[in-house]
Amino acid sequence: MLTEFQVDQRSDVVADMAEVWDMIDALLGGTRAMRCCGKKFLPQWPNEDGDSYKNRLATATLFPAFERTSSVMAAKPFVRPLNWQSDPPAKIQALLDDVDLLGAELQSYAYSLMRHVLQFGLVGVLVDYPTVIGARTVADEKAAGARPYMATYPAQSILGWRVERGSEGFHLSQLRLKETVTEPDGPWSEKDVEQVRVLTPGAWALYRKNEKGDWTLFQQGRTTLNRIPFVFFYGAKTGFGTATPPLLNLAYLNVEHWQSASDQQTILHVARVPILFAKGFTDADTLTVGAGSAVQALSSEADLTYVEHTGAAIEAGRISLIDLEDRMRQAGAELLVQRPAIATATQVTTEAESSRSVLQQIVEDFEDSLQDCVRLLGEWLKEPFEPEIELYKDFGAANLSDKTGDFLLRASQQGLISEETAFKQLQRIDVIDPNVMWDEEEKRLADHHQAAIQRKVNEAKALSTLQAAPSVKR
Repeated sequence: MLTEFQVDQRSDVVADMAEVWDMIDALLGGTRAMRCCGKKFLPQWPNEDGDSYKNRLATATLFPAFERTSSVMAAKPFVRPLNWQSDPPAKIQALLDDVDLLGAELQSYAYSLMRHVLQFGLVGVLVDYPTVIGARTVADEKAAGARPYMATYPAQSILGWRVERGSEGFHLSQLRLKETVTEPDGPWSEKDVEQVRVLTPGAWALYRKNEKGDWTLFQQGRTTLNRIPFVFFYGAKTGFGTATPPLLNLAYLNVEHWQSASDQQTILHVARVPILFAKGFTDADTLTVGAGSAVQALSSEADLTYVEHTGAAIEAGRISLIDLEDRMRQAGAELLVQRPAIATATQVTTEAESSRSVLQQIVEDFEDSLQDCVRLLGEWLKEPFEPEIELYKDFGAANLSDKTGDFLLRASQQGLISEETAFKQLQRIDVIDPNVMWDEEEKRLADHHQAAIQRKVNEAKALSTLQAAPSVKR
């Protein structure tokens, strides 16, 4: 008998992606989370008794390569402020300093999304407008402080969706999201309540479990938008709403390092505690082992020695760990490796754009998704706006040849490009500080040029005065 599909059940597509999310969650949780996972990521070996395994698990420590690498890589596109091609309307601009109603400015909010993208491969943003009970007009909503905002839904909260194809491409026709809300529980305490949000174009519904444990409709309502205001952000995109974590290989290597480091720690413990080996003793002999004691045996064949580890396995384990750490560094650096790319009709192929790294490709898709979110803010406010947001993507600029700068300078001197264009391109390859503004630099150049002219005039006057002075005979 087939089991009825429940509203909180993951679709097959999501369940397939979710197979690696528990591992990534544990790595991000650090040593404590990895220990809590127990045998899932640290197997108990054959013939290893329970107490020995518990001791080995309790002393294992995670090398946080995955968490550190994903955080560092996520920060790279945000080393400079977001670049807007045109300023947003005032109504939208007023929302950008607190886009999530939790105090996050758009740039810091985007960084948190990028971390999700690099860690899990997928994250979603619901651009929502809270329902104000009793509000009848826009003025009532403003008085209640209602305004659109961005709500983050991690990959684990996305249960499934349906898509339809329209004149503008594929779009969501249904979306299910799992949420946890906190509600009062008695006069002093609170409780967490799970619910599933089901979105369709122009409508929403909330489902909660009843006393029997069945999911039933809890609330529902309509929206003023005729589409689902939800945006996917992708890592290594594989399809609509689907992607794989860009650093998945690093995650597997990090788990392998966790296991290998535990083995190394165990063998070090064994090696540091030598085993006392006695032979030729009888029951009549008394053995007292200690720094201030001596042993006397009745038999001349008795012998007492310590058995110690040769250290060969310890050295092999140490080399293996070093090799794993090198492979992890390489797996993380793969995101920055430049590879040949096919430029679109609207792209200009230059030395910096003739190739793309994986991270650059992710950032380009990320820009599109971020623009969609800002566009949805405008739709809620009935303020049409087509944002163009650019993130920093010249991660390989430091590796460019010095000939690029020389070429730009020569092109400017020969009148092939303007001084301002040369200035901005030199900023892109980090030759000029990106915080320097062209207007300010142009004024400094003019002042410098004028000062140089004045110096020459003063030098000419001084030389003329010297030549005109009468000579003195001695």
